[in-house]
Amino acid sequence: MEIILVRHTTPEIAKGICYGQTDLDVAASFEEEIKPILQAIPINDSSISYYSSPLQRCVKLAKKLSNTISYDNRLLELNFGEWELQAWDQIDPNVLNPWMKDFVNIAPENGESYAALHKRTKAFINDLNKTNTEKAVLVTHGGVIRSIWSYFKNIPLEKSFDITVNYGQIISIKTNS
Repeated sequence: MEIILVRHTTPEIAKGICYGQTDLDVAASFEEEIKPILQAIPINDSSISYYSSPLQRCVKLAKKLSNTISYDNRLLELNFGEWELQAWDQIDPNVLNPWMKDFVNIAPENGESYAALHKRTKAFINDLNKTNTEKAVLVTHGGVIRSIWSYFKNIPLEKSFDITVNYGQIISIKTNS
């Protein structure tokens, strides 16, 4: 199977703000940013299964790729809980610093740990492997893409944020399934 991971385009939010699962719109540059994506990925190809996070910054892109999309909450970005829409530099260092040292296992208050995100993305991939899909396009978020990439490449989760995943970036993975 080939899994094509596509990160959403630039969200409409100021730099330095924690936004995770906040349902943000896309930036005004959306139409320009999607041009290379639309050139690289087949549109409405019936041999491809299209999946997306249900957040609008992914949905808008997914709808440009296909009229038939399966939305799955397991493709949502990390839930930052109480930190959502806070400036990173305004989050109490007494709670931020322990998380920074162990973001894999520590969850923000009322949020989820990266290990929890990884568990749900692995469950999605395992379910996808049970289908007869030969090619799947997943429109999702940076954290999910890093999680999936680390799963297939056996990269420890704590090292997965060393992987750069830009807005609108496409990563293709060929699996043995």
